Amino acid sequence: MKPSISPRPTGVMLLAAAAFAQAQTSPFSIDSTAAIKQSSSTLAWDMLQYYKGNLTGQTPGILPGPPPAGDYYWWEGGAMWGTLIDYWYWTGDSTYNNEIMQSMLFQVGENKDYMPRNVTASLGNDDQGFWGMAAMTAAENGFPDPPSDKPQWLELAQAVFNTQASPDRHDSTCGGGLRWQIPFANNGYDYKNSIANGCFFNMGARLARYTRNTTYSDWADRTWDWMWNIGFIDNKNYAIYDGAKVTNGCKDINRAEFSYNNAVFAEGVAFMYNYTNGNATWKARLDGLIKHGMEAFLPKGIAVEISCENAGTCTTDMLTFKGFLHRWYSTITQLAPYTAETIRPVLKTSAEAAVKQCTGGALGRQCGFKWASGVYDGKTGAGQEMAALSAAMSLLIPQAKAPVTEKDGGTSKGNPNAGGSGDDAQKKSKPITTADKAGAGILTILVLGSACGIFGWMSVGV
Repeated sequence: MKPSISPRPTGVMLLAAAAFAQAQTSPFSIDSTAAIKQSSSTLAWDMLQYYKGNLTGQTPGILPGPPPAGDYYWWEGGAMWGTLIDYWYWTGDSTYNNEIMQSMLFQVGENKDYMPRNVTASLGNDDQGFWGMAAMTAAENGFPDPPSDKPQWLELAQAVFNTQASPDRHDSTCGGGLRWQIPFANNGYDYKNSIANGCFFNMGARLARYTRNTTYSDWADRTWDWMWNIGFIDNKNYAIYDGAKVTNGCKDINRAEFSYNNAVFAEGVAFMYNYTNGNATWKARLDGLIKHGMEAFLPKGIAVEISCENAGTCTTDMLTFKGFLHRWYSTITQLAPYTAETIRPVLKTSAEAAVKQCTGGALGRQCGFKWASGVYDGKTGAGQEMAALSAAMSLLIPQAKAPVTEKDGGTSKGNPNAGGSGDDAQKKSKPITTADKAGAGILTILVLGSACGIFGWMSVGV
């Protein structure tokens, strides 16, 4: 949603506005379960004021965009519905279930694999992956199943995974791994990045736990090993770097770090830890990712997007990342309960900071991005609301049931061959060597400080 044009504010006006915002008191509280649910309810409603897909003549499932038609790319709709599926599961509030169902099914695409033709120009593996992860969340949370004549949640997650596991995505450049973009004509097709591979790894780990099919865990193993060997995961401190161009074998790595890269891998590793009954190798990986993630993205206990926040260079996509950090780290505490003592107190401190600064916008309670500042920063949007909602509602995790599986309560029906690539994804285990297409999203260039590096974003692209 773009702001209306208004006269340029004077310095006095800006100071007055800042003082007014600082003087406001947030209406949100996380002091009790009831307060968290009430705050989450209001934050969810505020977030959906940016959604127009339920209005006559609009497209169900997507936020206004992509630019220049609006601020948001296609992936962020999938991220929002995934957030609201968790909202329903953790709060018990079914207010938005009809919108979730309509949107998740409307956007499945012609082949029911979350690749609708009308988003091809900005379609990345990470974009598709966010919709696939939302479908997987619906299966794991026991979200109401679609009508029998529609694709089912597990089936949709498998379709996304299968299309990404096929040889035309995992090519031989850089020794394997997914590219950012899917269509070879898209800007960014020559970039392999961590979020594309992170979404794929995350889905593989979750599908392995849900179905007990070792093909998925084999792919998770292979993806982790590729990330580790290529250097996208730092072998010393578990930092996860953004990616590299395929020229020169992905050796010129863009070392920007983003919280969602850490979180998507950490959650996937926690699923593998749980699936393998506490395997020591996966535990060591989980511990390494959490240690680095807490130090890098939750300094002083409050979430900060280190590669762009202080410089003021965060894109619309990046304004969502703290929400994924909160949601996925919260889920880790269910899958690896020994982590709860370390993670949950920090996430509570961060959530307190998140809701404290929600004092802006036309409603007087809308949220900004710079949580650590303690005050509303003057700009709100769907991403800021989604992140604050995620921070608040994730505090309900201690009362929530862990993600289910086919054997312990899951009702969603699957199809191992969904997505048209079942033979490749389910039967072949040898390394992929075919080169052709792959990728994700539209290339966004971001200059960070003196580094002046080129960054490929999942979401201008997710």
